[in-house]
Amino acid sequence: MGDRHSWTAAPATAQRARSVLAAAWSCAVTAEGGREEFIGVHTVAEDGRVLLHLPDDSALTTAAICAPRGEPSAVLEFADVAPVPVRNRIRSRLWMAGWFAPEDDHLTFRPTRAVLREAGGAVVVDLDEYAAAEPDPLALAEAQLLTHLADSHPDAVERLTRLVEPDCLHGAVRVQPLAVDRHGLTLRIERLRGHGDVRLPFHRPADDVGQLTERMHILLTQASGANCPRALQRQRTEGDG
Repeated sequence: MGDRHSWTAAPATAQRARSVLAAAWSCAVTAEGGREEFIGVHTVAEDGRVLLHLPDDSALTTAAICAPRGEPSAVLEFADVAPVPVRNRIRSRLWMAGWFAPEDDHLTFRPTRAVLREAGGAVVVDLDEYAAAEPDPLALAEAQLLTHLADSHPDAVERLTRLVEPDCLHGAVRVQPLAVDRHGLTLRIERLRGHGDVRLPFHRPADDVGQLTERMHILLTQASGANCPRALQRQRTEGDG
């Protein structure tokens, strides 16, 4: 059975790109000085410019200062890694091509092209929409929210599978929370061979953690009134035997 993805009520592409940037802790930079990987050095301005605060011995800093044309071109790569251990933890990658310029104690990167690659394929990000977009309001809290759900409330995750179509759970060996944003929760359904993702949309977008808690309670209430999927019933029976 192939992977099955449902992305109902999802954030727009530009907002997903801004969310990746906001939550990513590391980035890789390919420029005239070669390729370097950095941890915890980037911030993002309101208009989408990426600011890199690099160590003094960085070859990238030297290349930017000494570039004969003034502003060296570069490609930045950011990986969106699932905070909960699942198969294929890279949920998406963001590539940005553009130009660096030295400013005070940092380098400013102005993108001229951005591509976001997710499970469904690669999409070119509209730069005007990107500049105007904001990260999802839950982007910075997502990692803590998902790990807490997976580690402290596995019973709630299992209950949520009652909202998943039985066909999607056929052959499932494990279900984990993969992602959450203001529009919904995504579950990763792992099988012996392959995996699939299922989207559980909220009835209304959540603008903060408090509203997210209320949306999750509604999903769990809906799940409590649904039938337990036969696929998981079989797994528990076989496991108990």
